[in-house]
Amino acid sequence: MFKQVILQKILVVIICLFYFPLATAEDIFLSLKKNKVNVRYGPSFNFPIKYVYEKKNLPIKQIDKKENFRRIIDHKKNSGWIHVSQLKKINSVIAMEEKIIFKKSTIFSEPIVKVKKGRLLIIKRCEENWCKVSSGKYEGWIDTRYLWGKVN
Repeated sequence: MFKQVILQKILVVIICLFYFPLATAEDIFLSLKKNKVNVRYGPSFNFPIKYVYEKKNLPIKQIDKKENFRRIIDHKKNSGWIHVSQLKKINSVIAMEEKIIFKKSTIFSEPIVKVKKGRLLIIKRCEENWCKVSSGKYEGWIDTRYLWGKVN
């Protein structure tokens, strides 16, 4: 009886260790709200500016938060702190390799344009493994593999 109770407790602990980190490990992606966003060394306006982003809608990943600041990392592994007023809900992704934008959501559709690695794509909507995106004057469908950012 005593061994069975101990085995049950050990099993519960093992399940908790494996299940709960997976359940709460949701990545939080955001986009830059403005064309010029300061990234700081720490979570306060008192910290000096580390660098400046000059790309509206650039997707970034939140890795920490403290009061009204979010610690972020971008697709090139640059990190720092940004005030929440400069961030918005994710609406974009970055192509992590050359991709083709198609007229419809299938590879058998007419190709519209080839996008280079690192290109910013604005998400219009997503269906299964495809998203309708725009980039510059082009709009069409792209498969969601090898994109950096959260695809809803």
